[in-house]
Amino acid sequence: MPQDEEEDPTTNLEEDEEDDEEDLEKLQAEIARMEEEAARITKETEALEQEDNNKNNKTVSKSADNKPARDNCSIYVGQVDYSATPEELLKHFDACGTVERVTIVCDKYTGRPKGFAYLEFQNEAAVENAVKMDGSEFKGRQLKVTHKRVNVPAFQLGGGRGRGRGGFRGRGRGRGRGRGYHPY
Repeated sequence: MPQDEEEDPTTNLEEDEEDDEEDLEKLQAEIARMEEEAARITKETEALEQEDNNKNNKTVSKSADNKPARDNCSIYVGQVDYSATPEELLKHFDACGTVERVTIVCDKYTGRPKGFAYLEFQNEAAVENAVKMDGSEFKGRQLKVTHKRVNVPAFQLGGGRGRGRGGFRGRGRGRGRGRGYHPY
C-alpha cells in the first residue's frame, strides 16, 4: 500500500496567514476608499443643503415683499365659461392694461375648470379699469369682476378665545334624564 504524502501543517498555516494578511490589506483599502467616498458625499450634501437654504431664504423674502403688491394688481373673475382659455381671457381684458398672468382655476382631481379665474396686471390702474368691466359679457355669460380677496391666515387675525375644549354648560343637562344618580 502506498503511503499518502502528508502535508506539513505548519506550511498550511503559513499560507493561510499570508492569504489572511492579503485579504486584510484588501479590506482595509476598500474601507478607506469607502470612508473617503462617504466624506465626499457628506460634503456635497451639506453644500447642497446650504445652497437650498440660501435659495429658500431669498425666495421667501422676495415673495413676502412682492405678495401685497401682487395682490393689489390682481382681480377675481367669476362666471367664466368652462370652455374658456387663458388666451381668450387675455384678449378680453387686454384693453384694461398689460396682463402679467392668467390663472383659470381647475379641480385638482378631474382637471376641469371651476368657472372662475384670476388675472394679474402690471399696475393698479389696469386693475381699476378691469373692475369697471364687471358685468361684461364673455362667451355668452355675464362676468363678475372684483378685486382679488386677500386670504389672511387665522393666526394673524388674533383676538377671540377660540373654541377651546368645552367649558361650563350651565345647570342641568337637558330633558328626560329623570331623578336619581346619573354619573354621566
